[in-house]
Amino acid sequence: MAVDTVDPAEVAKFERMAAEWWDPTGKFKPLHMLNPCRLDYITSQIAAEFGRDLTGPLPFKGLRILDIGCGGGLLSEPMARLGADVVGADAAERNIPVAQAHARQSGLEIDYRHTTAEALAAAGERFDVVLNMEVVEHVADPQAYLTACQELLKPGGLMICSTLNRNPKSFMMAIIGAEWVMRWLPKGTHDWAKFITPDELYALIQKAGLRPVDRKGMVFNPVTWRWSLSARDLSCNYVTASVKG
Repeated sequence: MAVDTVDPAEVAKFERMAAEWWDPTGKFKPLHMLNPCRLDYITSQIAAEFGRDLTGPLPFKGLRILDIGCGGGLLSEPMARLGADVVGADAAERNIPVAQAHARQSGLEIDYRHTTAEALAAAGERFDVVLNMEVVEHVADPQAYLTACQELLKPGGLMICSTLNRNPKSFMMAIIGAEWVMRWLPKGTHDWAKFITPDELYALIQKAGLRPVDRKGMVFNPVTWRWSLSARDLSCNYVTASVKG
C-alpha cells in the first residue's frame, strides 16, 4: 500500500494563498521572479535528454509531463506552450480551479487534478518527465515521495527536482530575508528543518531508484534583482536532474 506523504499543515498554508498564484506582486512574487531561471534549467535539461531543438516549433510535442505540486500552473503553462501533454497535480484542492481558469484564459489545454504523486503512481500513470519543483521540502516523508515520483517515470524518464539547502545562509535568505524582512512570503511558509542538502537529496534520489545526472544552484543577485544558474553556488536554492534506468 502506498504511503501518503502529504503533510496537511503544509497543504493548508498553500490553500490560503491559492487565489494569489498569478499576481506577480503578491504572495508568490518570489516564484514569479525565480520562474525564468527555473524554466531555463528545465527546458535545457529536457531538450538535452530527449534530443529536442528548442528553437523549433512545439519542441516538446509527444512528451507527457507531470508538474507535481503545480500550484496555479506557473510551470505547467510554459510546458504546454512548448507542445507537451501536461498533467498538473496538487494536493491543495483550491489551487486547481485557479490553475484551470488561468489555462482557459490562456487558451491552453492542461489536465489539472487534485491528487498526489502516490495516487497517480498507484493508478499506473507514467510520464516522460516529472517536474518536482519546491515540493520535497513540504512533504511528510521525502524518501517515500521521491520513490513515488520514480514510479511515475517511464524507463529513461527525467525528473527535475528543486529545493532549498539547509545551512545558516539558507535560514538567513529564505526565512529571515524572504519571510521576515522582505515579506515576499507569509511567515511560516518554510520550515528550515525540512530543508535538504544537495548530498542528502542525491542520496534520497539514488535510494528511490534514479540516477542523478546534474545539479545547479539558483542564485539571486540583489543588484540586478534577478536569479541565475550557477555550477558552483548551491548554498541556498538548487535544482537537480535525474534519470530512470
